[in-house]
Amino acid sequence: MIIILGASGHIGSAAAKALIEAGKPVTAVLRDPTKATEWTTRGARTAVVDVHDSDALREVFKTGKRAFLLNPPADISTDTDQEEHATARSIVRALDGSGLEKVVAASTMGAQPGERYGDLNVLYDFEQALAAQPVPAVVQRGGYYFSNWDAQLEEAKSGTLTTMLPADLKIPMVAPEDLGRAAARRLEEPLLDNRTIHAVEGPERYSARDVADAFAAALDRPVEIVVTPRDQWEQAYRKLGFSEAAAHSYARMTRITVDGGFEMPTSPERGQITLESYIRALVGRG
Repeated sequence: MIIILGASGHIGSAAAKALIEAGKPVTAVLRDPTKATEWTTRGARTAVVDVHDSDALREVFKTGKRAFLLNPPADISTDTDQEEHATARSIVRALDGSGLEKVVAASTMGAQPGERYGDLNVLYDFEQALAAQPVPAVVQRGGYYFSNWDAQLEEAKSGTLTTMLPADLKIPMVAPEDLGRAAARRLEEPLLDNRTIHAVEGPERYSARDVADAFAAALDRPVEIVVTPRDQWEQAYRKLGFSEAAAHSYARMTRITVDGGFEMPTSPERGQITLESYIRALVGRG
């Protein structure tokens, strides 16, 4: 049995679907019980668990041999760093006595030590905690999710695309589905003694201008980039509903990304889904 955390999210669902299609037994771990029927229909077992509850999560882990670990994003109206550190610690505690033989954990490119860098330091600390415990752990660092642009579909329809990224700055981006499929492959790989970190991104690197051009092509209308000045980043995050603490952390994380504050992988695994095909599908659904 393979346990999948975050099965109702983009990456977890893709991993679970790939494993089910390969004939593997899967338990989909969910926060929302209304999503259970969808997974039982696909042939998976389900478990509704709050990841804050280490004891309950450990009992689910005991039913399997391998698990995909995804630290869930916190509500942006909270102190996201504090909340996500708490859930990461709970997931790691649940591994103790679980009997799992291997885990694959989702992380992010640019993960690094520090404080108030959002995902960059939260997931780095998650990686370090996994490395310090006895269950063999493979870390998969993903690029910037294509799905982060989903919420801007309606804006793109009106002819603009607002971003904090410089228009022509190319960064690693990737479809969540490619991340999920890569995680599924790693869950099926033979058990190795060494612990590894893998980088996964899309077929090529993309800029905000590339995103605007993809929207323009899919919508058959011009889409103009509007770059938010650096001194307005925190204010912009707060307008989106972020708490003051979360806005501060996310602005610092954005600054590291823009200023080249982390080393780009030289030999990443490449996904197959292009930005253009992802945006076409997004527009088609919307």
